[in-house]
Order: sequence, then C-alpha cells, then structure tokens
Amino acid sequence: MADAPPTSDHAPSLQAQVRKQQSLDALCAATLRALSGQSGLHYRGRKLWQGHTLLPSFAPHLHPQPAVTTGGDRGNAGTGAPRDAIAEPAADLASFRGAADGVALRLRFSDRSLHQQLRPALPMARRVFDLLEQYRAEALVPEAWPGVRANMRHRFEAWSQAFVRARLHESAQGILLLTVANICRARVTGDAVPEALQDLLEATRFGLAPRIGHALAGLRRSRHRQADYAVHALAIGAVVAALVDTQAQSSKPAARARDEDGEEDAWLQIWVDFEADSEPGFASALGDRGAPEAAPDSYRVFTTAYDRVMDASALVRAEQLHSLRATLDAAVAQAALSPALLARQLQARLALPEVDGWDSGQESGRIDGSRLGQLIASPQERRLFRTEHIAPHTDCALSVLVDCSGSMKTHALALATALDVLLRALERAGVQTELLGYTTGAWNGGRALRDWRRAGKPAAPGRLNELCHIVFKDQASPYRSARRSLAALLKPELFRECVDGEALRWASARLQAQDVRRRILLVVSDGSPVDGATALANDTHYLDRHLQATAAQIEAQGQVELRGVGVGLDLSAYYQRSVVLDLAGQSPRQVLAEVLGVLGP
Repeated sequence: MADAPPTSDHAPSLQAQVRKQQSLDALCAATLRALSGQSGLHYRGRKLWQGHTLLPSFAPHLHPQPAVTTGGDRGNAGTGAPRDAIAEPAADLASFRGAADGVALRLRFSDRSLHQQLRPALPMARRVFDLLEQYRAEALVPEAWPGVRANMRHRFEAWSQAFVRARLHESAQGILLLTVANICRARVTGDAVPEALQDLLEATRFGLAPRIGHALAGLRRSRHRQADYAVHALAIGAVVAALVDTQAQSSKPAARARDEDGEEDAWLQIWVDFEADSEPGFASALGDRGAPEAAPDSYRVFTTAYDRVMDASALVRAEQLHSLRATLDAAVAQAALSPALLARQLQARLALPEVDGWDSGQESGRIDGSRLGQLIASPQERRLFRTEHIAPHTDCALSVLVDCSGSMKTHALALATALDVLLRALERAGVQTELLGYTTGAWNGGRALRDWRRAGKPAAPGRLNELCHIVFKDQASPYRSARRSLAALLKPELFRECVDGEALRWASARLQAQDVRRRILLVVSDGSPVDGATALANDTHYLDRHLQATAAQIEAQGQVELRGVGVGLDLSAYYQRSVVLDLAGQSPRQVLAEVLGVLGP
C-alpha cells in the first residue's frame, strides 16, 4: 500500500521541488548539449539519455542528490538515486552544473569504443580505470572555460566531503579508495587535494606512493593521448584491485559476521557500476530497476487464460452503482467547477487551426466572383474580395488510463471528481474521450499462479496474474450515457495489484484505432507496477522495466502522445511529459489546472 497522502502544507513544497528539479534537469541537459556538441541529450527520471539510449554513469561523483521524490515502488517511494549513492544532502546548483560539465567533457574528449576495448576484466580494476578516464576528460577542459573547471572541482569536493560524513572512510577499503580518488584527480587535473582531507589521506597516500608513483606521474604526461594514458590507468587499477583483495582476505571473519547480519560492506556503497550490464554483486548506477529491456517483445506472460476486459457497470451491482453515483454527484457539486470554462481552456490547448469556409466582403484577398456586379453598380466599392476563414478544430482523441492498484483507493473520490468534470469539458470541446482502468483479477497471482505451480514452477515464467482491464467509458459513448459507469471508480474492491506495461499497450492500441489527427494518452498512477507473484517468480523490477520499455516504444512511434500524471510521485522516469498532483491537498480546480498544463503540445 502507498504511504499516507501528504498534507496540504506539504503540497506546495512538493510541487515546487518537482518543478525546480525538472527545470534544473532541462538546464543541465542544455549545458550538456552545448559543451559536448551532441544533440539529443536529455535527462529523464534523473538519468541521462541520448535519444532513446540510456547512457552510462561514468563516475560516482557525477550524481548529486535531488531534493525531490521521483517515483518508486508502492509502499516505499524511492528517490531515483542509485541505491549505493552516498547519503548526502540535496546538492546545490553548482554541484548539478559541475556534474553536467563533467559528463559533457567525458562525451566530448573520450573515445568510448577505445575505452571499452581497453577496460580490464577485474571489477575493481575496471572501476578505477573508468574513474581515471573521467579525470582525463576533466583535465582537458579548455582554458577559456574557467567556470566549468570551478564547477567540476566544487562537485568533486562536495562528494568527497559527503563520503567522509557518511563515515565510509573508516574501513580499510574505504580510506584506500577515497585516497586513490583524490590523489589521482589532483595529479591529472592539477587541482589540489581539498585542504580538509589532506591530513586524513596522508598516511594512506604515503603507503601508496611506492606502488603507483610511476604510473601516477605518467597520467599527467599522457592525458592528451587516451591509449597511452590507459597504460598507466591499467597499472593503477591493478594495484588497487590487488590491495582491495588482500584487505578483503584479511577481514573475512568480520565480513562473514556482517553478512550474517544482512549488512553490506560499507566500501561497496562507494562505487557505482558504470554500465547497465553490470555483474552480480554490485548495484548498477541505474538504480535497482536497471535499464529498460531491449524491447517490450522480450516480455513474457505465463498464461492469458484468465485475462479479461470488463465494462465497469458489470463489476458493480446496480443498487451500489446508483449509490456511488450519488456520492460522486455530491462531490462534483461541492467542487463548483464550470465545465464550459474548462472546455474553452481545453479547446485553446488541443484545437488546431483549420480552414472553415470563406469570409466575404473583404478589402483584400481573393476576388469574390459573386460580388463583381457590385463593382459595375458602384465603381468605388472595394469590398470585393474574400479570405479563408480559419477556425479552431479539435480533431483529437484523449484516453485517460487510471491505475486501480490498492494504494489508489485513498484517492478514488478526489480522482473521480476531477475526471468527471474533465470528461464533460472535453466532450464540450469536441474531443473524443475514453476512460479506462487497469488492475488484476486477484491478489498475489490467483489462478495464473496456481497453474504455474501445477506446471512444476518453471523458471522465469513472466507475468503471473490475472489481468483485469476496465472500460469506464469508451470512445463511442457520450458522457451522458456513461456517467453511471464512471462512479464504479469509487468501488474499493476493484483496486488490487497492477501490471502497467500491458495496460499501457492495451490503451494505446485502442487509441490508435481512432481516425483523428492527434491522440493523447493520459496515465494516472501513484508509482511503479506491483504484482507480488510476478516479482517473486522473476525479479523485483521485471514489470517496472517492461513499463519503461513499453512507454519508450510508444513515444518513439509517435502515433500517441503519452502524458504522465503522478499522484504524489514524479513519473518522469517513465514519461517524457509528466506532472505531480496532490489529490489530498489540492482543490479540484488546482488539480485540473495541473492537468491542463501537461496537455499542451
């Protein structure tokens, strides 16, 4: 179940934080494009993408922490940061700019294919090698960019200080890796080790000097030649990997005791893996979810025998539906919203200009043959022309897809109230509308799980639950005939678990069948997909990755515009255009204003 909804006092700060972070991401992406010379770079869900390709993370200090929650699993909202990121306070503007500058220089000055070719096989040596290549790219900052150099230095120092505040330097491996990170960067870039860390690192630095001194000197000399630089970076990586292995062997009894307590060695939290296909044992920089699957087609379903598409009115007894409609009517009346005013606002956002006849009697334009007689009767007459009449036309279809998971029950009345008014206004604006929902037919797998057990529990079965897709209102039905069905949103028993990716594909396919110029799919959800049976039989984020891949595929096809409406959470990890709502703290008028904002082109 989702956490309790935020209070109204929290709503403004949440909205402000989300908007600020999204604006900051957009500015950083613009910086990245300008400095790297590569178009198509953008942040999405706090991760960097090149078009539809997720880029690696490059280095641990390039991940400043945002001050806003960005979608997570229901019941345990995440921050969108890597699980192994250092717990530092929300970063300042210079840290975000410094991280963006560092990534831009890596993309500009590092040959990725050569780097991949030269990377060592040992995990720790590879991480050090990757880090040193990042330092090489940062050292090549042009002299004409002093602000970029200052930003990168600020970001690295902030990361180092957070490292110490987290007390990760108190283990032998931790102080070793912190020392390597600082002294190598100082040697390659020419920036001094932060004064506050010099005494702390001195003893370890003194012990390292005989082992890596020659290679360390070579880094600075060869920083303009990536292949030559790699020789020295490989040597340093091998030394560090050997030292870490020696320390791990000597501390095996203590490590075993920590493992029995279910704790990780602190030093494992220091480094992020820099590729999506990381080996087991190290958390990926993409977070626990990992990268989206290569294509939604790789997604599997154990059985579709129990899946169903239901009309909402068939899921609720007539008497109960009548009572629920009365409750919804009272809430709509209390909201005191004007569908007519909202319709005009929607038409302004959704309508496209279209030629709709002619305006006659104009003083310029095309000659109007029907008025030539006036020219003979009155040679001074000048209103003999006509012009095309341009009028807004809403050749548009909009579908609302509602997450009917258990955690959404709390928001059912507020959500139904806003959607009821929205659908009426859209119909007045000439937009074709559809209201859909998605849930499961049972908790924890139901009959699909039982069939899997009878089959001997084959490995990696894919989705293990009964899908229940609900049609509250279809495109062919006007609002008046569907208004009773809309009240089914208030029935608590409909809300179970959810499989978002398949629901997204289903709703998108229905929308694509509409013969209109513009199609919009508005997804209302409060977090990641959740189905206990599927997660246990596959992996925790199996459904989550499928949702990411499905959304990316739909957006790439361009036939349907996806819009995410997060209930208390930022859904930008899934949808390029999204907004965050607080249904408990905002009035229906404020909620609809936020939805209007995300519907624009």
